[in-house]
Amino acid sequence: MSRFISGCALSLAALAALFLWSPEAMEGVRTGLGICAQVIIPSLFPFFVLGAAIMELGLPQRLSKLLSPVMSRLFAVSGAGACALLLGVMGGYPLGASCAAALAGRGAISRDEAERLLGFCNTSGPAFLIGAAGVGTFGSVRAGLVLYTCHVLAALTAGLLTRRAGSAISAAEAFSVDITHGVFSRAVTASVKNILNVCGFVVIFTALTAALDASGFLPRAAGEVAARTGLELSAARAVLTGFFEIGGGINALRACSASRINFALCALIIGWGGLSVHMQTAASVSGAKLKTARHFLGRLFSAGFSALYAFAAWGVAF
Repeated sequence: MSRFISGCALSLAALAALFLWSPEAMEGVRTGLGICAQVIIPSLFPFFVLGAAIMELGLPQRLSKLLSPVMSRLFAVSGAGACALLLGVMGGYPLGASCAAALAGRGAISRDEAERLLGFCNTSGPAFLIGAAGVGTFGSVRAGLVLYTCHVLAALTAGLLTRRAGSAISAAEAFSVDITHGVFSRAVTASVKNILNVCGFVVIFTALTAALDASGFLPRAAGEVAARTGLELSAARAVLTGFFEIGGGINALRACSASRINFALCALIIGWGGLSVHMQTAASVSGAKLKTARHFLGRLFSAGFSALYAFAAWGVAF
């Protein structure tokens, strides 16, 4: 009952904000659609299609035999999980989570293994990190490459920390692979559904953030955070915006100076992913009935270690 009441209260508050500041919310929708058209779809959709095709062709089954010793020793998952990890670090949010859910749905891994994978296989991709964060925020490809390296290392660190020592890997059922016809068409059809899911969350969170900005809540909160922490006002605003939506947070950092602390904050925002990414992930794995508690814990670890590694690697980036 308490969850129902809190959910209704938040929904009504969001609805009121959209009504009261509808012009700003509409502009936020336009911004969100622009992000989808210019960043999300170009960087994610091809990887969604290739990832779905890889599932259809049965690559995880072959990787399982080859990589089981490494994956089981490091992360307490079977070798098939390497497919989710590889697609996650190559494609970006929420491709790794979608792959883990697909593996569980096909019987390649157990649900428990899939939930463990959620703690470290769902990452931001190189296209976003190098293009939007590196070049867009700091004007440097090298900065983007360093951010990407720190982000991947933080995800692997999260995987090591969230594994359960001595946990056994469940024997997964063998799954059939049909490669006779229709592999590509099925991959495209599934990918369209997934990309619409991602874009929907990006647009609604961008609109809500715009309404919060117009209400004065975000400016006041940013001023309070800046006063208490000594951060630049623009940096404090970027962190608060990034808490909700990663693209808006990174975009807000463009108004900040290129400093070691702002570089670490950029990594922090990317590692956390924003509530938008958390909800994208929950929607992506709902069909496989996976719990997202390990994903939440993994994002916390990833955010902290991404910031730590980026702070230490500032001299390499610039």
